[in-house]
Amino acid sequence: MPAPRRLTTGDLTIVKRKLGFLGIVLPTILIADILTKHWAENALLDAPRPDFLGGYVPLTLAYNTGAAFGISLGDDPRWFFIPVSLIALGLMVALLIRAHERDHLRLGALSLVIAGALGNLIDRVRWDQGVVDFIGPIDLGFMHWFIFNVADMAISCGAVMLALSFWQEERALKRAREEANPDGTSEAMPAPEPTEG
Repeated sequence: MPAPRRLTTGDLTIVKRKLGFLGIVLPTILIADILTKHWAENALLDAPRPDFLGGYVPLTLAYNTGAAFGISLGDDPRWFFIPVSLIALGLMVALLIRAHERDHLRLGALSLVIAGALGNLIDRVRWDQGVVDFIGPIDLGFMHWFIFNVADMAISCGAVMLALSFWQEERALKRAREEANPDGTSEAMPAPEPTEG
């Protein structure tokens, strides 16, 4: 069995570049999330609903003990979400490290998801009231969208960007297969290079 390859100075430099995305996005989202939640608890508790953006985006203080956007999973799921969140964070960091250094869309997406998940995890760890939500509910005409927060927005935007990144990768692999096999025969193709930069 071959010995595992040791990390070189170049490998460590690439990892540092990838983590640089996280180093910019993480504190930005966390600070915005913590400050807006603190403001909401002080400004919206037992107060009339502010008129924000002409009333299209109401601000309503809520404590969510369930999943994102107020989805309930029982009476006290706190100790379910904390370990699940930690596992998910570990997986996201692993994907971040394995992502290609030039795949800025994926690096940014994973950084957003990590920052948002950590923001909500802080609420679950610090007390049992749940995650502080305050944006919404938004009337979409056919339904009222759930109450959410800055961390939820980061997770949602990151998830959409991540899906787009995987879609682009799949398109690139399909195009490479077609270029390597233009006659459309079923000749076996070698496995693609790993995405790790």
